[in-house]
Amino acid sequence: MKIAVTAASGRLGRVLLAKLVRDLGAGSVIGVARDPGKLDVASVEKRAGDYQSLESMAEALAGVDVVVMISAPVTPGTDRVAMHRNVIEAARRAGVRKLVFTSVIGDGDAQDTMFAGTRAVNQQTESDVQASGLDWIVARNGFYLELDLGHIVLADQRDGIYRNNAGDGRCGYISIDEIAEATARLAISDDCNGEVLNIIGETVSQAELIELANAVFGLKVRYEPMSAEDNVARFMQDERIAARGEEVARMLTGAFQCIASGDLDVRPDFERAAGRPAKPIRQQMEEHREALG
Repeated sequence: MKIAVTAASGRLGRVLLAKLVRDLGAGSVIGVARDPGKLDVASVEKRAGDYQSLESMAEALAGVDVVVMISAPVTPGTDRVAMHRNVIEAARRAGVRKLVFTSVIGDGDAQDTMFAGTRAVNQQTESDVQASGLDWIVARNGFYLELDLGHIVLADQRDGIYRNNAGDGRCGYISIDEIAEATARLAISDDCNGEVLNIIGETVSQAELIELANAVFGLKVRYEPMSAEDNVARFMQDERIAARGEEVARMLTGAFQCIASGDLDVRPDFERAAGRPAKPIRQQMEEHREALG
């Protein structure tokens, strides 16, 4: 069996490649990226494939049995639905049997939030995958635990206050490593074909997330809610986010709006996907701390 991971040079892609190599051996794993030179997983076959080019993706997926399509990042000026459709059509042309799509948790349309556009892309792609004629799985990932941990640590270094507009809402945070564990099994096994799964374990509020981070990392941070518009302004003060544009700042703020509304407090399907329960969030934090040295 040959399994390809697209957008494989990103955070999730690199870890997923390593999990698949562990389980299947390097000869069964293919990393596809717009710039294959950025793939640093040793011994894996590396192929060039651009979501914006149907032809390049069809070539990249030649001889592949299963493809994991990691969703394209939100980038102003790009048509992510069309990009995902290129991958789906390329998989069909290449004779791929099964496609696993990494989506994002949340069941509503998010119309009252700044996340509505991103949710619409995810929902349309999920529909396209299900109508593709391929065997399929939609894996809706929880929010990357490591990213929010980084912001909490920065808050500790600044004024000790972590601010956003999530309020008391709960969200399924999960580490990239745990997501990769579940996704690798979904790619290899056909037990969950035809299912939409939430790749999360427990859900937590922002205050609970901070309390855990304080205990694990020795921080002294407290949570302070703020308005959505103030959070957009806060994001735009971050040089990395500002460089990607206000659309990205509003999308990120919209994600916190979804937390506040309860839209991301969904049922956990991690055990069904991975074959074992998700590690407690505190344990995931401790493992991240150890990885940082």
